[in-house]
Amino acid sequence: MKTVLAAIDFSPVTEPVLGVVAGLARALKARVLLLHVVPAPPPMASYQISEDEAAQLLAATERDAVRRLGNLAGCLTGLATETLTATGVPADEIVREALGNGADFIVVGSHGHTALYDLLVGSTTHGVLKKAACPVLIVPSAVAIAKAKPALVPEAKLAAAAS
Repeated sequence: MKTVLAAIDFSPVTEPVLGVVAGLARALKARVLLLHVVPAPPPMASYQISEDEAAQLLAATERDAVRRLGNLAGCLTGLATETLTATGVPADEIVREALGNGADFIVVGSHGHTALYDLLVGSTTHGVLKKAACPVLIVPSAVAIAKAKPALVPEAKLAAAAS
């Protein structure tokens, strides 16, 4: 059985990612793995928070992710769906989970940030693309789709010109 791993970050691109994953999984008769990576906590010394408090915060974040992934899995009716959480660097963990679970495809969302943002903060999608051993499908954000459609679809250009 094929396996599709979907990287879920609970941002607005999550819904389009789920739509692509559902369609792909149905077409391939594949199982779906919904993965959320909780970013590794930064050094807490400067925040005046104890290790115990940091551990409690991380555990609460992980519990919330498990609950939210369960809700999303419930939306994928008729598909064999599992949920996974990991903690660490998102791109690294996505690739690690894909390898460990024999994923045939990884589906990630793109937020459409600028190159400067990606340079300063990093891009999970870029990191996954560089390291993945299987095909990666990138789902654009709704904003990116809306911006691109007039330029890509001749009918949209005509409609915009007629207005």
